[in-house]
Formats: sequence, structure tokens, C-alpha cells
Amino acid sequence: MFVYDATHWTAFLTAAVLLNLSPGPDMAFILGHTVKGGARAGTAAMVGIWTGAFGHVLLAALGLSAIVAASALAFSVVKWVGVAYLLWIGVQALRSRGGTFPPAHAAASPERPALWAVYRQGVLIDLLNPKVAIFFLAFLPQFVVEGAGPVWAQILLHGVLVIAVAALVEPPLVLLGDRLTARLRHSQRLALWLDRTLGALLIGLGLRLAVTER
Repeated sequence: MFVYDATHWTAFLTAAVLLNLSPGPDMAFILGHTVKGGARAGTAAMVGIWTGAFGHVLLAALGLSAIVAASALAFSVVKWVGVAYLLWIGVQALRSRGGTFPPAHAAASPERPALWAVYRQGVLIDLLNPKVAIFFLAFLPQFVVEGAGPVWAQILLHGVLVIAVAALVEPPLVLLGDRLTARLRHSQRLALWLDRTLGALLIGLGLRLAVTER
């Protein structure tokens, strides 16, 4: 089971690396929270996105993503729920007074709910994007090899490996973003504008999703 040649792994891993390096809504969400809240906020956003992506991988392996891809109604329902959620958290960020994340030397307890909220946002943003479901449904079957194992197991394996590649590619970007913006986060006024910027980013992602077609 799961016997592939070197050509297969070269093609798959090259595609996985390029996919994870290419700019997109997920990367924008992760870096937006990194700039606003530092490495811990960026990590929470990143792990949330990975969790949502794993949910899509499971759905693709089980064949449920095909329902979203084939049904205009299912696609629209998921899309508009995702749009509503992005707009809601975007407006919440715009209304924030800044300083959601305290400095690193502050007590840990007030920070945990904020980090959990960022994680939850990452999960829902990814899960409620039907284009991600369709992507995994279109991308992963290309690497299914006859005789290498059950189709669902091959899809699951390659989907998990896409996320594993993300776990290698994205953390250095979060750490770099944290280093470059560490001094800026000490300003309360700038923290306010970072909230505003993040809110505008989330609303922009929601509007982008709203005009997305199947």
C-alpha cells in the first residue's frame, strides 16, 4: 500500500510547496494576525487554517466535497454562510478599540480567549469556503495511483501531506512577520489601526468570496 515512484513524489511535493508559498486568503489571514498580535496570534491563525484544511481533506476522502461541487444550492449555502461570517468578524475588528493582544510580558490569562478566538476564526474561515472544498476535490485525485491503495486512503494521505508541507513553509513566515513588526505593536494608536486593517482585510475576503462562482 502507498507505493509510489520518485516521479510521483517529485511532482506532488513540488506542487504542494508552490501551493503553500503562493499568496492567498489563508496566508493573508495568517500574516494579518501575525502583524497585529505577534507570533502567538499568527500561530493560532495558522493552526486554525490547518484544522479547517484537514476538515476539507476528510470531506474529500469521504466524497462529501463532491456534493458541494455538484450542487449549486449546497455551494451557495456554504458560500453565503462563509461571507456572513467573514463580514461579521471584519466588522467586529473595525469596531475594536485596539490592543486585543497584550504585550508579551502581560499576564497570560486575558490572552487565551483572544488566541482561541483567532484559532476558531481560522477553522471556520477555511471550512466555510466552498472553493477550498472544490480545490481539494480537484487536486488530490490527480495523485491517486491505481493499485497503490484504496482511493479514499490515498486522498487522505496526500491531503495530510499538503498540510504537513504547510507546517514546514508557513511557521518561518510567521516568525519573520513577528520580528519585522514587534516594535510597532507597542503603540496603542497603531494597535487600533492594525485592528482596522485586519477588519478591512476580513471584509475584503468576504466580498471576494461573495463574487466567487462555482
